Amino acid sequence: MLKKLLPLTLVTLTTALTLGAAPAAQAAQTAQSAQASDGRITTAFTLPGEKVYPEGIATDPRDRTVYVGSYADGTVYRARPGRRTAEVFLPAGTDGRHTANGLRVDARGRLWVTDSTSGVAVYDTASGRRLAHFEVTGTAGLFVNDLTITPDGTAYLTDSVRAVIYRVTPAQLAAGSGPLLAAYDLSGHLTPSPAGSFSLNGIVSDPAGRFLLAVDMTAGDLHRVDLRTGAISRVALQGGDLTHGDGLDLAPDGTLRVAHNTTNTLTRWHLSPDGTRARLTRKLTDPALQIPTTLSHTAGGTLVVRSQFDKGGPMGPGTPTTFTVASVRGL
Repeated sequence: MLKKLLPLTLVTLTTALTLGAAPAAQAAQTAQSAQASDGRITTAFTLPGEKVYPEGIATDPRDRTVYVGSYADGTVYRARPGRRTAEVFLPAGTDGRHTANGLRVDARGRLWVTDSTSGVAVYDTASGRRLAHFEVTGTAGLFVNDLTITPDGTAYLTDSVRAVIYRVTPAQLAAGSGPLLAAYDLSGHLTPSPAGSFSLNGIVSDPAGRFLLAVDMTAGDLHRVDLRTGAISRVALQGGDLTHGDGLDLAPDGTLRVAHNTTNTLTRWHLSPDGTRARLTRKLTDPALQIPTTLSHTAGGTLVVRSQFDKGGPMGPGTPTTFTVASVRGL
């Protein structure tokens, strides 16, 4: 449940998601709510439970199994192909986990799960056995959010409070456990934002392993980290920005898809081959997205997590409907 989370985590998440909810923004959201879904958004599968508040998603490309994590209590759900209802794969609180934010399945079929309050754990998808875990030590304020895995097997993770990117190498993974250490500090590169707001959120990596892209959800910027030189730069965005950007998905053809949470928006961008420029090519806003947090593009469409954070979750009071993952066509 949400009350199990650290107070800083709850306060920071609420501040970040509601940032900028001034009268103009509220009016814009009211206008968006008047839009009716045109059939492009359907339900892929449901998640059992009354207070799931899902956040992360990952697809195993080997068998198309989908994993979804609960921000509320750290449960990880598994949806097998063709099933309309997911099942519990890792129960709430497994290995002391409080949340399940970023999820990824690596090339060897291992499931990585971040816990915003501590770090990341790696699981065998066949047995559910924990294979490794890495935790942040020596700091009071943190929010380990999302992760990506490069072709060489290295994992990179964002911290939305500390504005750093952590790294877990294959050698560290083989050791089984250890501290989660920062590899890149982006704090000096970020656009100044109000105190207490989130910065880095979703992260993806170039399929060739040349660079990382991480979104600053408050400023709406996209940052590029060169993995060969360590250089940090801002991606030139054409046609829009990434304000409220949460989950990212980067396809091999350079298509970048983004979930913008509080505005119920999905965007599609064309990324230049070197990752220095991105042009907006499509935008979809629909209240049927129910505060989308993360997404996973598959051959059958784009799967989008409907968090319902604004229905009795970390964004405010209310009563949620059934928790589901949406399938979006044409994005």
